[in-house]
Amino acid sequence: MSGENPHGVCIAALRTTFGERVTTDVEIRNEHAKDSAHHQPQRPDAVVFPQSNEETAACVRTCAEHGCPIIPFGTGTAVEGGVVATRGGVTVDVRRMNQILRVSVPDMDVSVQAGVTRLQLNQHLAQEHTGLHFPVDPGADASLAGMAATRASGTAAVRYGTMRENVMGLTAVLADGRIIQTGGRARKSSAGYDLTHLFVGSEGTLGIITEVTLKLAPIPEAVSAAVCAFDSIDAAVGAAIDVLSAAIPVARLELLDEIQMDAINRYSGLTYETTPTLFFEFHGSDAGVTEHAERTRAILERHGVRNFQWASGEGERDRLWEARYNSYYSIIALRDGAIGYVTDVCVPISQLAECIRLAKDDIRDCPIPAPLFGHVGDGNFHVVFPIMPGDESELKLVQGLSHRITEHALALGGTCTGEHGIGIGKIQALRDEHGAGVDVMRAIKTALDPQNLMNPGKLFG
Repeated sequence: MSGENPHGVCIAALRTTFGERVTTDVEIRNEHAKDSAHHQPQRPDAVVFPQSNEETAACVRTCAEHGCPIIPFGTGTAVEGGVVATRGGVTVDVRRMNQILRVSVPDMDVSVQAGVTRLQLNQHLAQEHTGLHFPVDPGADASLAGMAATRASGTAAVRYGTMRENVMGLTAVLADGRIIQTGGRARKSSAGYDLTHLFVGSEGTLGIITEVTLKLAPIPEAVSAAVCAFDSIDAAVGAAIDVLSAAIPVARLELLDEIQMDAINRYSGLTYETTPTLFFEFHGSDAGVTEHAERTRAILERHGVRNFQWASGEGERDRLWEARYNSYYSIIALRDGAIGYVTDVCVPISQLAECIRLAKDDIRDCPIPAPLFGHVGDGNFHVVFPIMPGDESELKLVQGLSHRITEHALALGGTCTGEHGIGIGKIQALRDEHGAGVDVMRAIKTALDPQNLMNPGKLFG
């Protein structure tokens, strides 16, 4: 095998520990060669399926001994190429580590293994009648360790925060096979370096996260939702900013532009107006959510809202939010056989209207559909281009547009990525944003992973 594969000796050594849970099957390697977006697949030399912290550590020690790259893999639902095996090696698939280890209702926290997904956790919490849920919702049913590794957030971040605010502690396997525990269950601590949040957002470059301890939130007594159409993006964004400034406790606040609304109408057979649209959700008591919706409506009317639909029943809410949850798939469906090229920037709320205006100016003449949508409650938005696989001219075009959108965000005091991470897609953007700070990040990486085996080629190239 070593003659066929530069990492064959390492794979052979792994087989002595993992047996059939090491595979070089081409189809399985292909499944681990890419994520959900446009990046060119590059498959690993083998895939390993550990079932415990100790097995993960044994896998890493074997790889370290043979100088073999290690790529952590959860559900593969990210979009910046973070799971692509740019240098071959061994993908460590944590999906069989899927146990919910403990739940504390009084403390409102939970510890889970790396492969537990957010839907799995919330279903368990509901079945056990805890009255709690995990509110961070990036859309896809991602693994919770993967969400921690990419510092994910999503539609509910305006109220509940991102993974940065909701990860209390974790267990990680370092590049030399050591197992460490960081953070804990106390709600605050000033004990030394904050190693937990060094790993949150590290994208597998410092180690493999194998367990996560998370904050939980009470399930709200009542929920109401609203869909509100406007004549222009400026009016919609201005209304959103005024709602936030009024201290109305919005749980979700999303913006879909006219192109996106047309796409979801076609995809889901809906009949929403094809104009810029805000989607709201309010959590609280029965009286509270009604009051919040009415206060919001009064503000929106000052901004010329065209149509205000709101509902408190679960079925009605699901209908109103169906469009938002189908956004990505509706874009891909605009062109048969397309794949998604996804942008992701975040700016201060005060600069959101200007950044969106600049982005819309850039994409106005793009021959490829370019819907815009985002979590405007926290200044984060996306443009998704449905491009054809293998079309280099389309790829070059949208890369240029994505770069321009990122430049605007940085110039306005924002960031090159609000929730998707860097992966292989935004390496230069990270340098543009942080400058010499990237050298400090690289120094930390070198200190913890001197052989550069943990997810090499990500963040820094």
